Amino acid sequence: MKGNVYTLCFAAALGVVCSLLLTAVGGFTAPYKEANALAEETRNILKVLDIPFDEKAPARELLTIRQEFVKEETSGGQTLYVYARAGAAAPEAVAMRFSGPGLWGPVKGLLALENDRKTIRGITFYEQEETPGLGGEIATEEFTARFVGKTIVGPDGKPGFDIGMPGSPAAVNRVDGITGATMTCDKVEAMLNIAIETFVKEK
Repeated sequence: MKGNVYTLCFAAALGVVCSLLLTAVGGFTAPYKEANALAEETRNILKVLDIPFDEKAPARELLTIRQEFVKEETSGGQTLYVYARAGAAAPEAVAMRFSGPGLWGPVKGLLALENDRKTIRGITFYEQEETPGLGGEIATEEFTARFVGKTIVGPDGKPGFDIGMPGSPAAVNRVDGITGATMTCDKVEAMLNIAIETFVKEK
């Protein structure tokens, strides 16, 4: 009986100690995780806005570049990242976030526009769980490069973007989708148009 009580007490004490250790470790590593997350966010913002930076640069250097060239603005509940050089008469580019459900999980990215606020400067997908070789191809440079130079408005002047079937008729606001990944492309198109609609409405 005493042996059972001892075992239970020992197990309980060990559980408490382990819990305290895990809490301490979590508290110790949290600032590093936050710093890494901020650095990765900054890397994506600089990349989509086409601001030159060294891919191997430490987090501190990336944040310095961001603070110097990128200003955050809020419009209609949408956060905008505005790229402006010192002394410039007007911003050079602006980026916005977009997100939504993909086929297998959330998809998140950034869409950047030139200073005319219509022409696409770049796009990046920083979070996605789509099928490698199919929907996962949205994050490849081969796919994202298709967007550069396109516009977020159609020939009729109406805002909207289309990711069409491969081989679809060309249009200023359309890119070819990915073969075998129609559902992923449809979902990306939908989330992009939500972000575009909000941006156009508030600009």
